[in-house]
Parts: sequence; structure tokens; C-alpha cells
Amino acid sequence: MLKNVTVTLSEEALHWARRQAADEGASVSRFVGGLLADRMKSADGYRRAFASIKRIKPVPGFDASKRLPRERIHDRR
Repeated sequence: MLKNVTVTLSEEALHWARRQAADEGASVSRFVGGLLADRMKSADGYRRAFASIKRIKPVPGFDASKRLPRERIHDRR
């Protein structure tokens, strides 16, 4: 179900939104709604990816402190 909201914009932002909406053949309301929907999907995708990464368990026996220093790997002295 769609809901109406009131948004306050600067003259410059409103002018830009009107041009963008016209280029897409949409109303300003539909254009702004689309921007918010895209932003919501992007934020949700990031949250899901971050949660997925947090669930990854460390490799047993791996100790990052025992890695070779960068200078030694690249034979820099």
C-alpha cells in the first residue's frame, strides 16, 4: 500500500528532481519514491553481506601474527 508524504526541498533540488523525473517519464513523487526504494535495497544488501561476513568462522590454526613482514615478502631491506 502506497502512502503519501510531504517532503521539503530547496528550489534547486526541486528543479533537479523535476528534470530527472521528466527524463524518466515519471512524476516527481514516483521519482523520489524510486530513489528511496533503490537506497533501501542497497542498504539492505549491505547489511545482509556484512552479517554474512560476520558469520564466517576463523580458520583453525591460523595466526595472523605469524605472517612474514611485508618487507621480507618483497625482499625489501
